[in-house]
Amino acid sequence: MEQFDLGIIGGGPAGYTAALHAAAGGEKVVLFEKDNIGGVCLNKGCIPTKSILHASETFHKLQTCEDCGIKVENIQLDYSKVLERKNKTIEKLRKGIELALKNAKVTVIHEEAKILDSTTIQTAENTYSCKKIICAAGSSPRLVKGLEFDHEFLLSSDDILNLEILPKSILIIGSGAIGIEWARIMSNFGVETTVVELAQHLLPIADIEVSKRIERIFKSRKIKFYTQTSVEKIENKTITLSDGETITPDKVLVAIGRTPNKCENMPDVTCIGDITGEIQLAHFAIKEAIQEVEQIPFNKDLTPSVVYGCPEIAWVGKREQDLEEGTYEKSQILISALGKSHCDNETEGFIKILSQNGKIVGAHIVSAEASSLIHQILIAMQNNISTEKLKEICFAHPTYSEGIFEALFR
Repeated sequence: MEQFDLGIIGGGPAGYTAALHAAAGGEKVVLFEKDNIGGVCLNKGCIPTKSILHASETFHKLQTCEDCGIKVENIQLDYSKVLERKNKTIEKLRKGIELALKNAKVTVIHEEAKILDSTTIQTAENTYSCKKIICAAGSSPRLVKGLEFDHEFLLSSDDILNLEILPKSILIIGSGAIGIEWARIMSNFGVETTVVELAQHLLPIADIEVSKRIERIFKSRKIKFYTQTSVEKIENKTITLSDGETITPDKVLVAIGRTPNKCENMPDVTCIGDITGEIQLAHFAIKEAIQEVEQIPFNKDLTPSVVYGCPEIAWVGKREQDLEEGTYEKSQILISALGKSHCDNETEGFIKILSQNGKIVGAHIVSAEASSLIHQILIAMQNNISTEKLKEICFAHPTYSEGIFEALFR
């Protein structure tokens, strides 16, 4: 029986990060992955979705660029090329991770593995002895009774990535990050798009003002949506909603979250990443892996969230609805107040900063470059920098970043 210092089940962001850091520290590591290295994020989530999203935004902007003095005629979409580029991007990044694991001398086993006990992992052919085991087996699209995937009409977030032909119309059930991003993708490509959300507002995990702004943006983009609504039944590809209305889309995307995968016999086994069911984000999984292997702590409450598209949406910390009235200060600026936004024709959105006792406790951004802007505020929060100290920083002009500076004076 071959012996290792560390055995890891799952080759996604949590698993491969733990493997690389442990190997760098001199440990002998074995990593088990039954599918492709990179996990959901690289193969079925973040990366392929953003690749398709970029193509959709480019296509949309070409159709709306006359205001910038650019006239483009006979724009054509070859969706097969969109998928081809998506697949090439995945393959290139996967090869990079595989090479890093090889150079780090991590043993990678492409087989399904199960944990026998706290020090033993077994595959169909072999048994491996490990001083320590980490389970990072990830998650899968959530199954809901009545909305079971048939992979043709009722699609999971895995299925939709490989559609060879765009539908003429689509119904998206759920408005979390997956639902919002695919609504944007489909709308950009000219697909008639409808979103159904059970909660009172779209993207219900976000700050209430962010949710309301998304609804305004969707209306302007003619993305139809229903809130406080559920799917009552599905018969002959006709969707009946809880309000009695019926919809007959070409496709349905069920985007109502993900369920942790099972990893049996886990006493004294460390679990990290999506399998914990805590915060199912790749960057959270990466930080968990580093914390576990390197003993470098991080504040889980300061995990940023980003929803991609145009404009981007990002937040960290407390939402306004989480705070008691009269106990906080709110600083806010419209993106349209920034010169850069007019230069870029990206005037939609706002920056909102929530503070208590002179320290930032939450930030919510709807803007171009929001995914970058949120980290400037996050660094201040992480390091307990006061709003008064932030006012001393010289922000470049014209930028979106200066909106943070300007917001503090509002």
